[in-house]
Amino acid sequence: GELGWELYIPTEMTAYVYDHLSSLGAEFGLMDGGFFTVNAMRMEKGYRHWGHDIGIEDTPQEAGLGFAVAMDKPSGFVGRDALARQLEQGVRRKRMVLFRMLEDTGVLMHHDEPIWMDGKVVGSITSGAYGHRIQAPVGMGYLHHPDGVTAEMLRQNRFTVEIACEHHEVQAQFGAWYDPKGERVKA
Repeated sequence: GELGWELYIPTEMTAYVYDHLSSLGAEFGLMDGGFFTVNAMRMEKGYRHWGHDIGIEDTPQEAGLGFAVAMDKPSGFVGRDALARQLEQGVRRKRMVLFRMLEDTGVLMHHDEPIWMDGKVVGSITSGAYGHRIQAPVGMGYLHHPDGVTAEMLRQNRFTVEIACEHHEVQAQFGAWYDPKGERVKA
């Protein structure tokens, strides 16, 4: 969710480039970040992970990625008609939602935890981590509702995520928890 660069360098130069960038970046607080850090940051931004959060059985609309589809592509694409029908009728089957725990009790969402609404399981978490920039456990997952999942429905209902047989209240929304307007990545 921040500006970033990919460096393509010859293998034999990687140690030199790493050392050089590390020394230059020290005055700016540059430090190494591992997998769990990168994973937590993507969840704060609502970035989906192929295989965990999205797969071949999910449509772009269900995953909240409809903005990435050019429905007017001149040559069309496989599945365009089905997608057009879903756009016309609305997303009814399921919808990707982002969650944030209201209390930091030290437990985290990881994967496959049930999401509850009105005493019923209505979905499950696909990914979770601790969001250091927002100081709260975060997760994402699909909600299922016969009338569709809307922003109004998210505002009007209380959701909990069940972790180790305990329910933890969560806030639910479609947009990112960190930099929801994408201003930092466009800076």
